[in-house]
Amino acid sequence: MTKAPTAVVFAYHNVGVRCLAVLLAHGVEVVRVITHRDNPAETIWFDSVAELAGRYDIPVITPENANDPATVAELAALQPDFIFSFYYRQMLGAPLLALPRRGAWNMHGSLLPKYRGRVPVNWAIIHGERETGATLHEMVAKPDAGGIIAQQAVPILPDDTAFEVFNKVTVAAEMALDRILPDLLAGHVHPLPQNLATGNYCGGRTAEDGRIDWNRSAAAIHNLIRAVAPPYPGAFFDTPQGRVRVLRSLRPLPQPGPFGRPTLFFDDRRLLAECGDGRVLPLLAVELAGAPLQTTNDNPLGIFFGANTLPLT
Repeated sequence: MTKAPTAVVFAYHNVGVRCLAVLLAHGVEVVRVITHRDNPAETIWFDSVAELAGRYDIPVITPENANDPATVAELAALQPDFIFSFYYRQMLGAPLLALPRRGAWNMHGSLLPKYRGRVPVNWAIIHGERETGATLHEMVAKPDAGGIIAQQAVPILPDDTAFEVFNKVTVAAEMALDRILPDLLAGHVHPLPQNLATGNYCGGRTAEDGRIDWNRSAAAIHNLIRAVAPPYPGAFFDTPQGRVRVLRSLRPLPQPGPFGRPTLFFDDRRLLAECGDGRVLPLLAVELAGAPLQTTNDNPLGIFFGANTLPLT
């Protein structure tokens, strides 16, 4: 009887859950799962890799540093055929990558070589991309730079938020892994080298990066709003009455705004923002100082800001 291939899996988040499930469905013997402890300061809106591993009695560890020599030694003793990394948040160093007999493979949430690095879904939306996806590639010392063995594209619709696109990317990752895994396990894959010159590398983002500059174009502001919409921290700007968070918008209207400068205003009880290029954004969900901005009064802006319009510069 042929022995099942063994794997050590580094995983977190929904992509980690679904890709771990694919390995198990294909009969891979997962001998150890390495994941993260949830950060109490972070909004945990995603599924738990540790919980899935527990259902299958797979041992789980949560080291602070996966590259710690003690952790490397523990995993080396398992002599895995494969290492997989599915949305694990730490770079795996050379000692870990050298452990598996049949390679170390990472699932990345973009169509490599575009959007290598951190938060690729958010960056793709910020840049107005109409497509992204998931890529399974060989892990090398340089992040997200190894040869590609599988990709799956998904569309980004003009009003999609990062949450909606991330859900599509999760499915894309599952599809890509499920499709290529039989060939990978059989040793029949041939990684396609990346041309890194045709792609780009992106860094991490902080909550402050969601600050809106209303002097920018309506399209750029719309892309920012949907790229950081909940469960991410949200786009925002500050007023004397408190911080305003813009949680959802629609693509810019075809007609120009009436003010000739960035301005928040109502039209037929709809909240709108004229932006730096004169185009107008409909704002669907807005909070002032943590409370929803009501729109049911005849003069809703006047209630909060003392005027019928609010200049945004």
